[in-house]
Amino acid sequence: MLEPFSYLENTRVSSKSSTHPAKRIHCHQCDTLSQLPPVGHRQKAVCPVCGHRLVHFHRFAIQHLVAFSIAAVVLLCASLPLPFMAFKFAGSGLSFSLLSGFSSLAHEHFWLLAMLLLLFIILLPLSVLLCLLYLLLWPFQHRHQPAPLGARILKLIDKLLPWSMAEIFLISVLVSLVKLTSLVDIELGMGFYAYTGFTVFFCLMLIRLDLPQLWLYLLRQPLPEAAPIDARRSIQTTWALLIASALLYLPANFLPIMRTRFIGAEQPSTILQGVESLWHAGSYPIAIIIFIASVLVPVAKLLLLSWLTWTVQKNTALMQRQRALCYRFTEFIGRWSMVDVFVIAILASLLQMGNIISVLPGPAAIAFCAVVILTMLAAETFDSRLIWNKQK
Repeated sequence: MLEPFSYLENTRVSSKSSTHPAKRIHCHQCDTLSQLPPVGHRQKAVCPVCGHRLVHFHRFAIQHLVAFSIAAVVLLCASLPLPFMAFKFAGSGLSFSLLSGFSSLAHEHFWLLAMLLLLFIILLPLSVLLCLLYLLLWPFQHRHQPAPLGARILKLIDKLLPWSMAEIFLISVLVSLVKLTSLVDIELGMGFYAYTGFTVFFCLMLIRLDLPQLWLYLLRQPLPEAAPIDARRSIQTTWALLIASALLYLPANFLPIMRTRFIGAEQPSTILQGVESLWHAGSYPIAIIIFIASVLVPVAKLLLLSWLTWTVQKNTALMQRQRALCYRFTEFIGRWSMVDVFVIAILASLLQMGNIISVLPGPAAIAFCAVVILTMLAAETFDSRLIWNKQK
């Protein structure tokens, strides 16, 4: 039987227990060691220095996590073979499932795009769900003993979460529908609805997921301390990734990101040309989404991370809270730039009818995908503790 969380609620701070290791927690944003106060149902504890959330307690988180994760796994597996989308054009039609879409991209020699799509929207989310279910269900089958390798698996979940992009892919599908309806007649299959359900349950799982809470409850120990600060390595690695991202951003914007072949005539388009065509077609919300995700977000992330890296390199102590907020913002927005890459992958996997109508990824697609990945890696290699700790 799955029991509700009780450990955090029963934590009481006293002179005798104030040094108990399970009641102390390190903030991974500023490296402050804090005493964990009593946290009740639907309450959270934040770091007194940087304001970062330490734990967000929910009494029935275990039940919700198990239910949402199982539902998400079932719906994801069901969505793979089922028809995802179909279209009709000039008396002929085609349909594809997620599995056949990956196969179609690989068959057209876009294997790198197919591999990234498979990784970000299927394999990594599924890995997160299976790892989480293993950790949650093991204690209830083995007399409440912690799962073997539990600490390593929790660290793995933490690393995989930013790269699990199911909700971004679903937004990309909706953007693709707007582009496709002007060319062909579209029908949504059961695979689409199953994947939508999976995305909903996956997002609900993310809302309930609190890794520090799982460390405290499942392993009976606080979140482990981060590795010692290596300022030089962090700064050099972040600068290298940012410079590579900035160099790749130029071909990503000036080279064609997509080539559309319609009745023998081929028309290449860049990111901005695609936004312009959507705007002229009256799809204003979609044009704004693509412009923000593909133009504003990468530029903003490059500028913000460059500014943050420069300030920690200069050992400035000014605007620490503001810089910490900027760092959290860059972590949140970076992955959403994958919308345009997913849109191109969806169109390329669906519209392959020779000279009649076809969509092919352009050279800028891989360059732009590399920009997104490199900026996400730059955000991970940047050590936010440097904002609060002066270098010696």
